[in-house]
Amino acid sequence: MTYYLGMDAGGSKTYAVIADETGRVVGTGRSGMGNHQIHHDRAAASIGGAVDEALREAGLTKADIAFAYFGLAGADREIDFRILRKLLEPIGFANWDLACDTIVAMRAGTTKPYGVVAICGTGVNCSGMNRQGEAYQCGGFTYMFGDFGGGGGLAVEAFRSVVRAWDGRGEQTVLTGLVLEQLGYETVGDMFHDFLDHNKSVPLELAKLLFTAAGQGDQVALDILKEQGEEIGLSIKAIVNKLGMAEEEFDVVLAGSVLMRGNGDYIEKYIVDAAKKAAPASTIRRLDAEPVVGSVLLAMERGGMTVSEEVSEKLKQLSM
Repeated sequence: MTYYLGMDAGGSKTYAVIADETGRVVGTGRSGMGNHQIHHDRAAASIGGAVDEALREAGLTKADIAFAYFGLAGADREIDFRILRKLLEPIGFANWDLACDTIVAMRAGTTKPYGVVAICGTGVNCSGMNRQGEAYQCGGFTYMFGDFGGGGGLAVEAFRSVVRAWDGRGEQTVLTGLVLEQLGYETVGDMFHDFLDHNKSVPLELAKLLFTAAGQGDQVALDILKEQGEEIGLSIKAIVNKLGMAEEEFDVVLAGSVLMRGNGDYIEKYIVDAAKKAAPASTIRRLDAEPVVGSVLLAMERGGMTVSEEVSEKLKQLSM
């Protein structure tokens, strides 16, 4: 048997999975935060711990692993890759590679070893990989560096729309009543001054109120969600152009809590429109597998294996 290890390490949890060439999972490992940008030493301990647990469960050693692939949050720029290569080398695998966790999420959702992924959860990030294995990330660096939205940004948009309706700069919106009820204030004035006086941050859960208001036909909420979709569409277009994928057939994988909410009428249709204009042969897919599955598939492919549909589908049944 030939064995492959895949990892998905994020801001709160780290998963490692070992599978053989048939797609049979023989070992799994779980640990805590694995993002070096949050805490280098804790991330190193989590990554190493998840690997060791998976190997123990499988009854294997590192020498038994043909290829290991690490999908890591915080692998955004070359400076991150230099840090992470030094972090991963001591683990001791003979053959291994790493990528941003967005790339492994893309591979988990595609039917091909290349494509584009748009993630919109707490934050927003888009990445792609072409047939040649060239990767490009667009976004993921906050509003100051060009991003719009994500759950955190959308929550702020909901909050400021209520403030603007109250002070006369914006349209009246259903969001006013929804936000006041959610935060426990009687008036917008009370909310406004309390947030200013106590330097409060806007809670993430306000983002979901945009979908509630949009469902009631609120134009302010509809416009915000439309902008989110159009902005993600711009990122997809940028990736397609950068990687020369306009004439290719590939999947655009949608992931993250914001994009999974609702039936797609408020955000997804604008992403679909943009993707089809940028690459007419592209196909939109919602992520329906654990992201760590993408790491295992990439480990197999980097190890020289041609992954069959049967193996891919077997791995996608994994639940962590």
